[in-house]
Amino acid sequence: MALASCKTFALEGVIAHIVDIEANIGPGLPGIHVVGRTDTAISESRQRIKTAIINSKLSWPKTKIVVSLSPASLPKSGSHFDLPLAVAILLAGMQAQDEQLAADGYATWGTESFAEKIANTLFLGELGLDGSIRPVPGLLSATVAAHKQGFRTLVIPPGNAAEAQLVKDVRVLIAHNLREVFDWLRGTAVLKTPSHEPPPPRQQLMDFAEIAGQHEAKFAVEVAAAGGHHLMMIGPPGSGKSMLAARIPSILPELSTAQSVESTAIHSLAGAMGNVIAHAPFISPHASLSRPALLGGGYGNPRPGAVSLAHNGVLFLDEASEISPAVLDGLRAPLEDGEVRLARAQREITYPARFQLVMAANPCRCAAEDPSKCVCRSTARQDYLRNISGPLRDRLDIVLELSSQQALLHTTDEESSATIAARVTLARERAAYRWKTHGLSVVHNAAMPSTYLRRHCAADETAMALVSAYLAEGQLSQRGVDRCLKLAWTLCDLEGEDSPGLDHIAQALSLRGEGF
Repeated sequence: MALASCKTFALEGVIAHIVDIEANIGPGLPGIHVVGRTDTAISESRQRIKTAIINSKLSWPKTKIVVSLSPASLPKSGSHFDLPLAVAILLAGMQAQDEQLAADGYATWGTESFAEKIANTLFLGELGLDGSIRPVPGLLSATVAAHKQGFRTLVIPPGNAAEAQLVKDVRVLIAHNLREVFDWLRGTAVLKTPSHEPPPPRQQLMDFAEIAGQHEAKFAVEVAAAGGHHLMMIGPPGSGKSMLAARIPSILPELSTAQSVESTAIHSLAGAMGNVIAHAPFISPHASLSRPALLGGGYGNPRPGAVSLAHNGVLFLDEASEISPAVLDGLRAPLEDGEVRLARAQREITYPARFQLVMAANPCRCAAEDPSKCVCRSTARQDYLRNISGPLRDRLDIVLELSSQQALLHTTDEESSATIAARVTLARERAAYRWKTHGLSVVHNAAMPSTYLRRHCAADETAMALVSAYLAEGQLSQRGVDRCLKLAWTLCDLEGEDSPGLDHIAQALSLRGEGF
């Protein structure tokens, strides 16, 4: 009987848990039995692993193989278990050969040295039938977990090399096929580390200089980008709603290293393996999306939804009036908490979801800009945006009404995205420095804790008196007061002022569009 083990990981949301894989070879009918609360992908991997080992010209044990994945209570899913399962079986097979060789008086493989080499190594990768190692989702989460738990080495597929470089102080080794891994374990081959490549260049984005006119709308979008505020645009077709939203990423600053790691880990889980997210993501799902598509879900290990894919970026919901009210109301908790919690049997999976929400809608079904030309019934026009509930409206910082009459024919002398982006970046730097002096690590004003803002960073007395009047008349809710203050701070940062005054509060109240 021979027993060997190696380590890999299991995903629970964006959290990776270390899994110990033990392979035992002993007497019994030939076959492989995998236990430890596994999914279909792992159960079906048995024949794939056997074929890959044989095609790699390696020895497959001709007896009973039992593989245990522990902790047994942790659900395990994914094809990344292929490589560590194969490694554990190969090591157990070599140990069985060692026992037989030692009994016959011959030289052994020396599997003790193999065990020492893999004690601090994580293996992950999907095996092809020819023994090639293919990229797998969730590698960045495993790399972060390996760093936190003291694992010094990762053996990964070449297709995951780019994202693995984001975590420092972890030795990453690239293996193209199973034979390379086996020879590395024996000490007869060397696995290479990935070459450190610069971040991918920013894709050519659409420019604000291409939009003629709409200066008030452009200013509102600039304010939203500078403070990370949520934006709603209402206007007829052709007024520029989608054009404005699509150009928001062109004025947002690049992600920090920590933000890049977070966003890349989420996109890797969603299947975008090997792609480094260095710039603010822009996610624009179709209006027919379901609640799981928006928030995340699915069988087994739930996949992240659109709100998590937009983490550190922009979630654009076009034709918001066509989205189900139940789906839209699912946004309320992520907008407040910055995360999505998916309840499952005996566990809860959390995905980060701190995004900037941008919505666009027509004023009514016939989309007439002038109410006098609307062919809809009066009740239909009044009820057109009723799918956007009051609590969700209260979480919108800026409500912008667009008109096609504000557009021009030519784009002469229009500001470029680079010019606007410079102001946005400067405003964010002012805000980050100010809140850092308060001991807070927030990247923009919209992320400020509301209680701290009211107590320590309110506007001047005259400005707060105006806010109090709106609150007393019921035109502002308590949440509306907080969002108005955050909006006023962003306007203050764009102007380079030290603190918001009456003009900033009045402008913030105007941008909130209390009539919506």
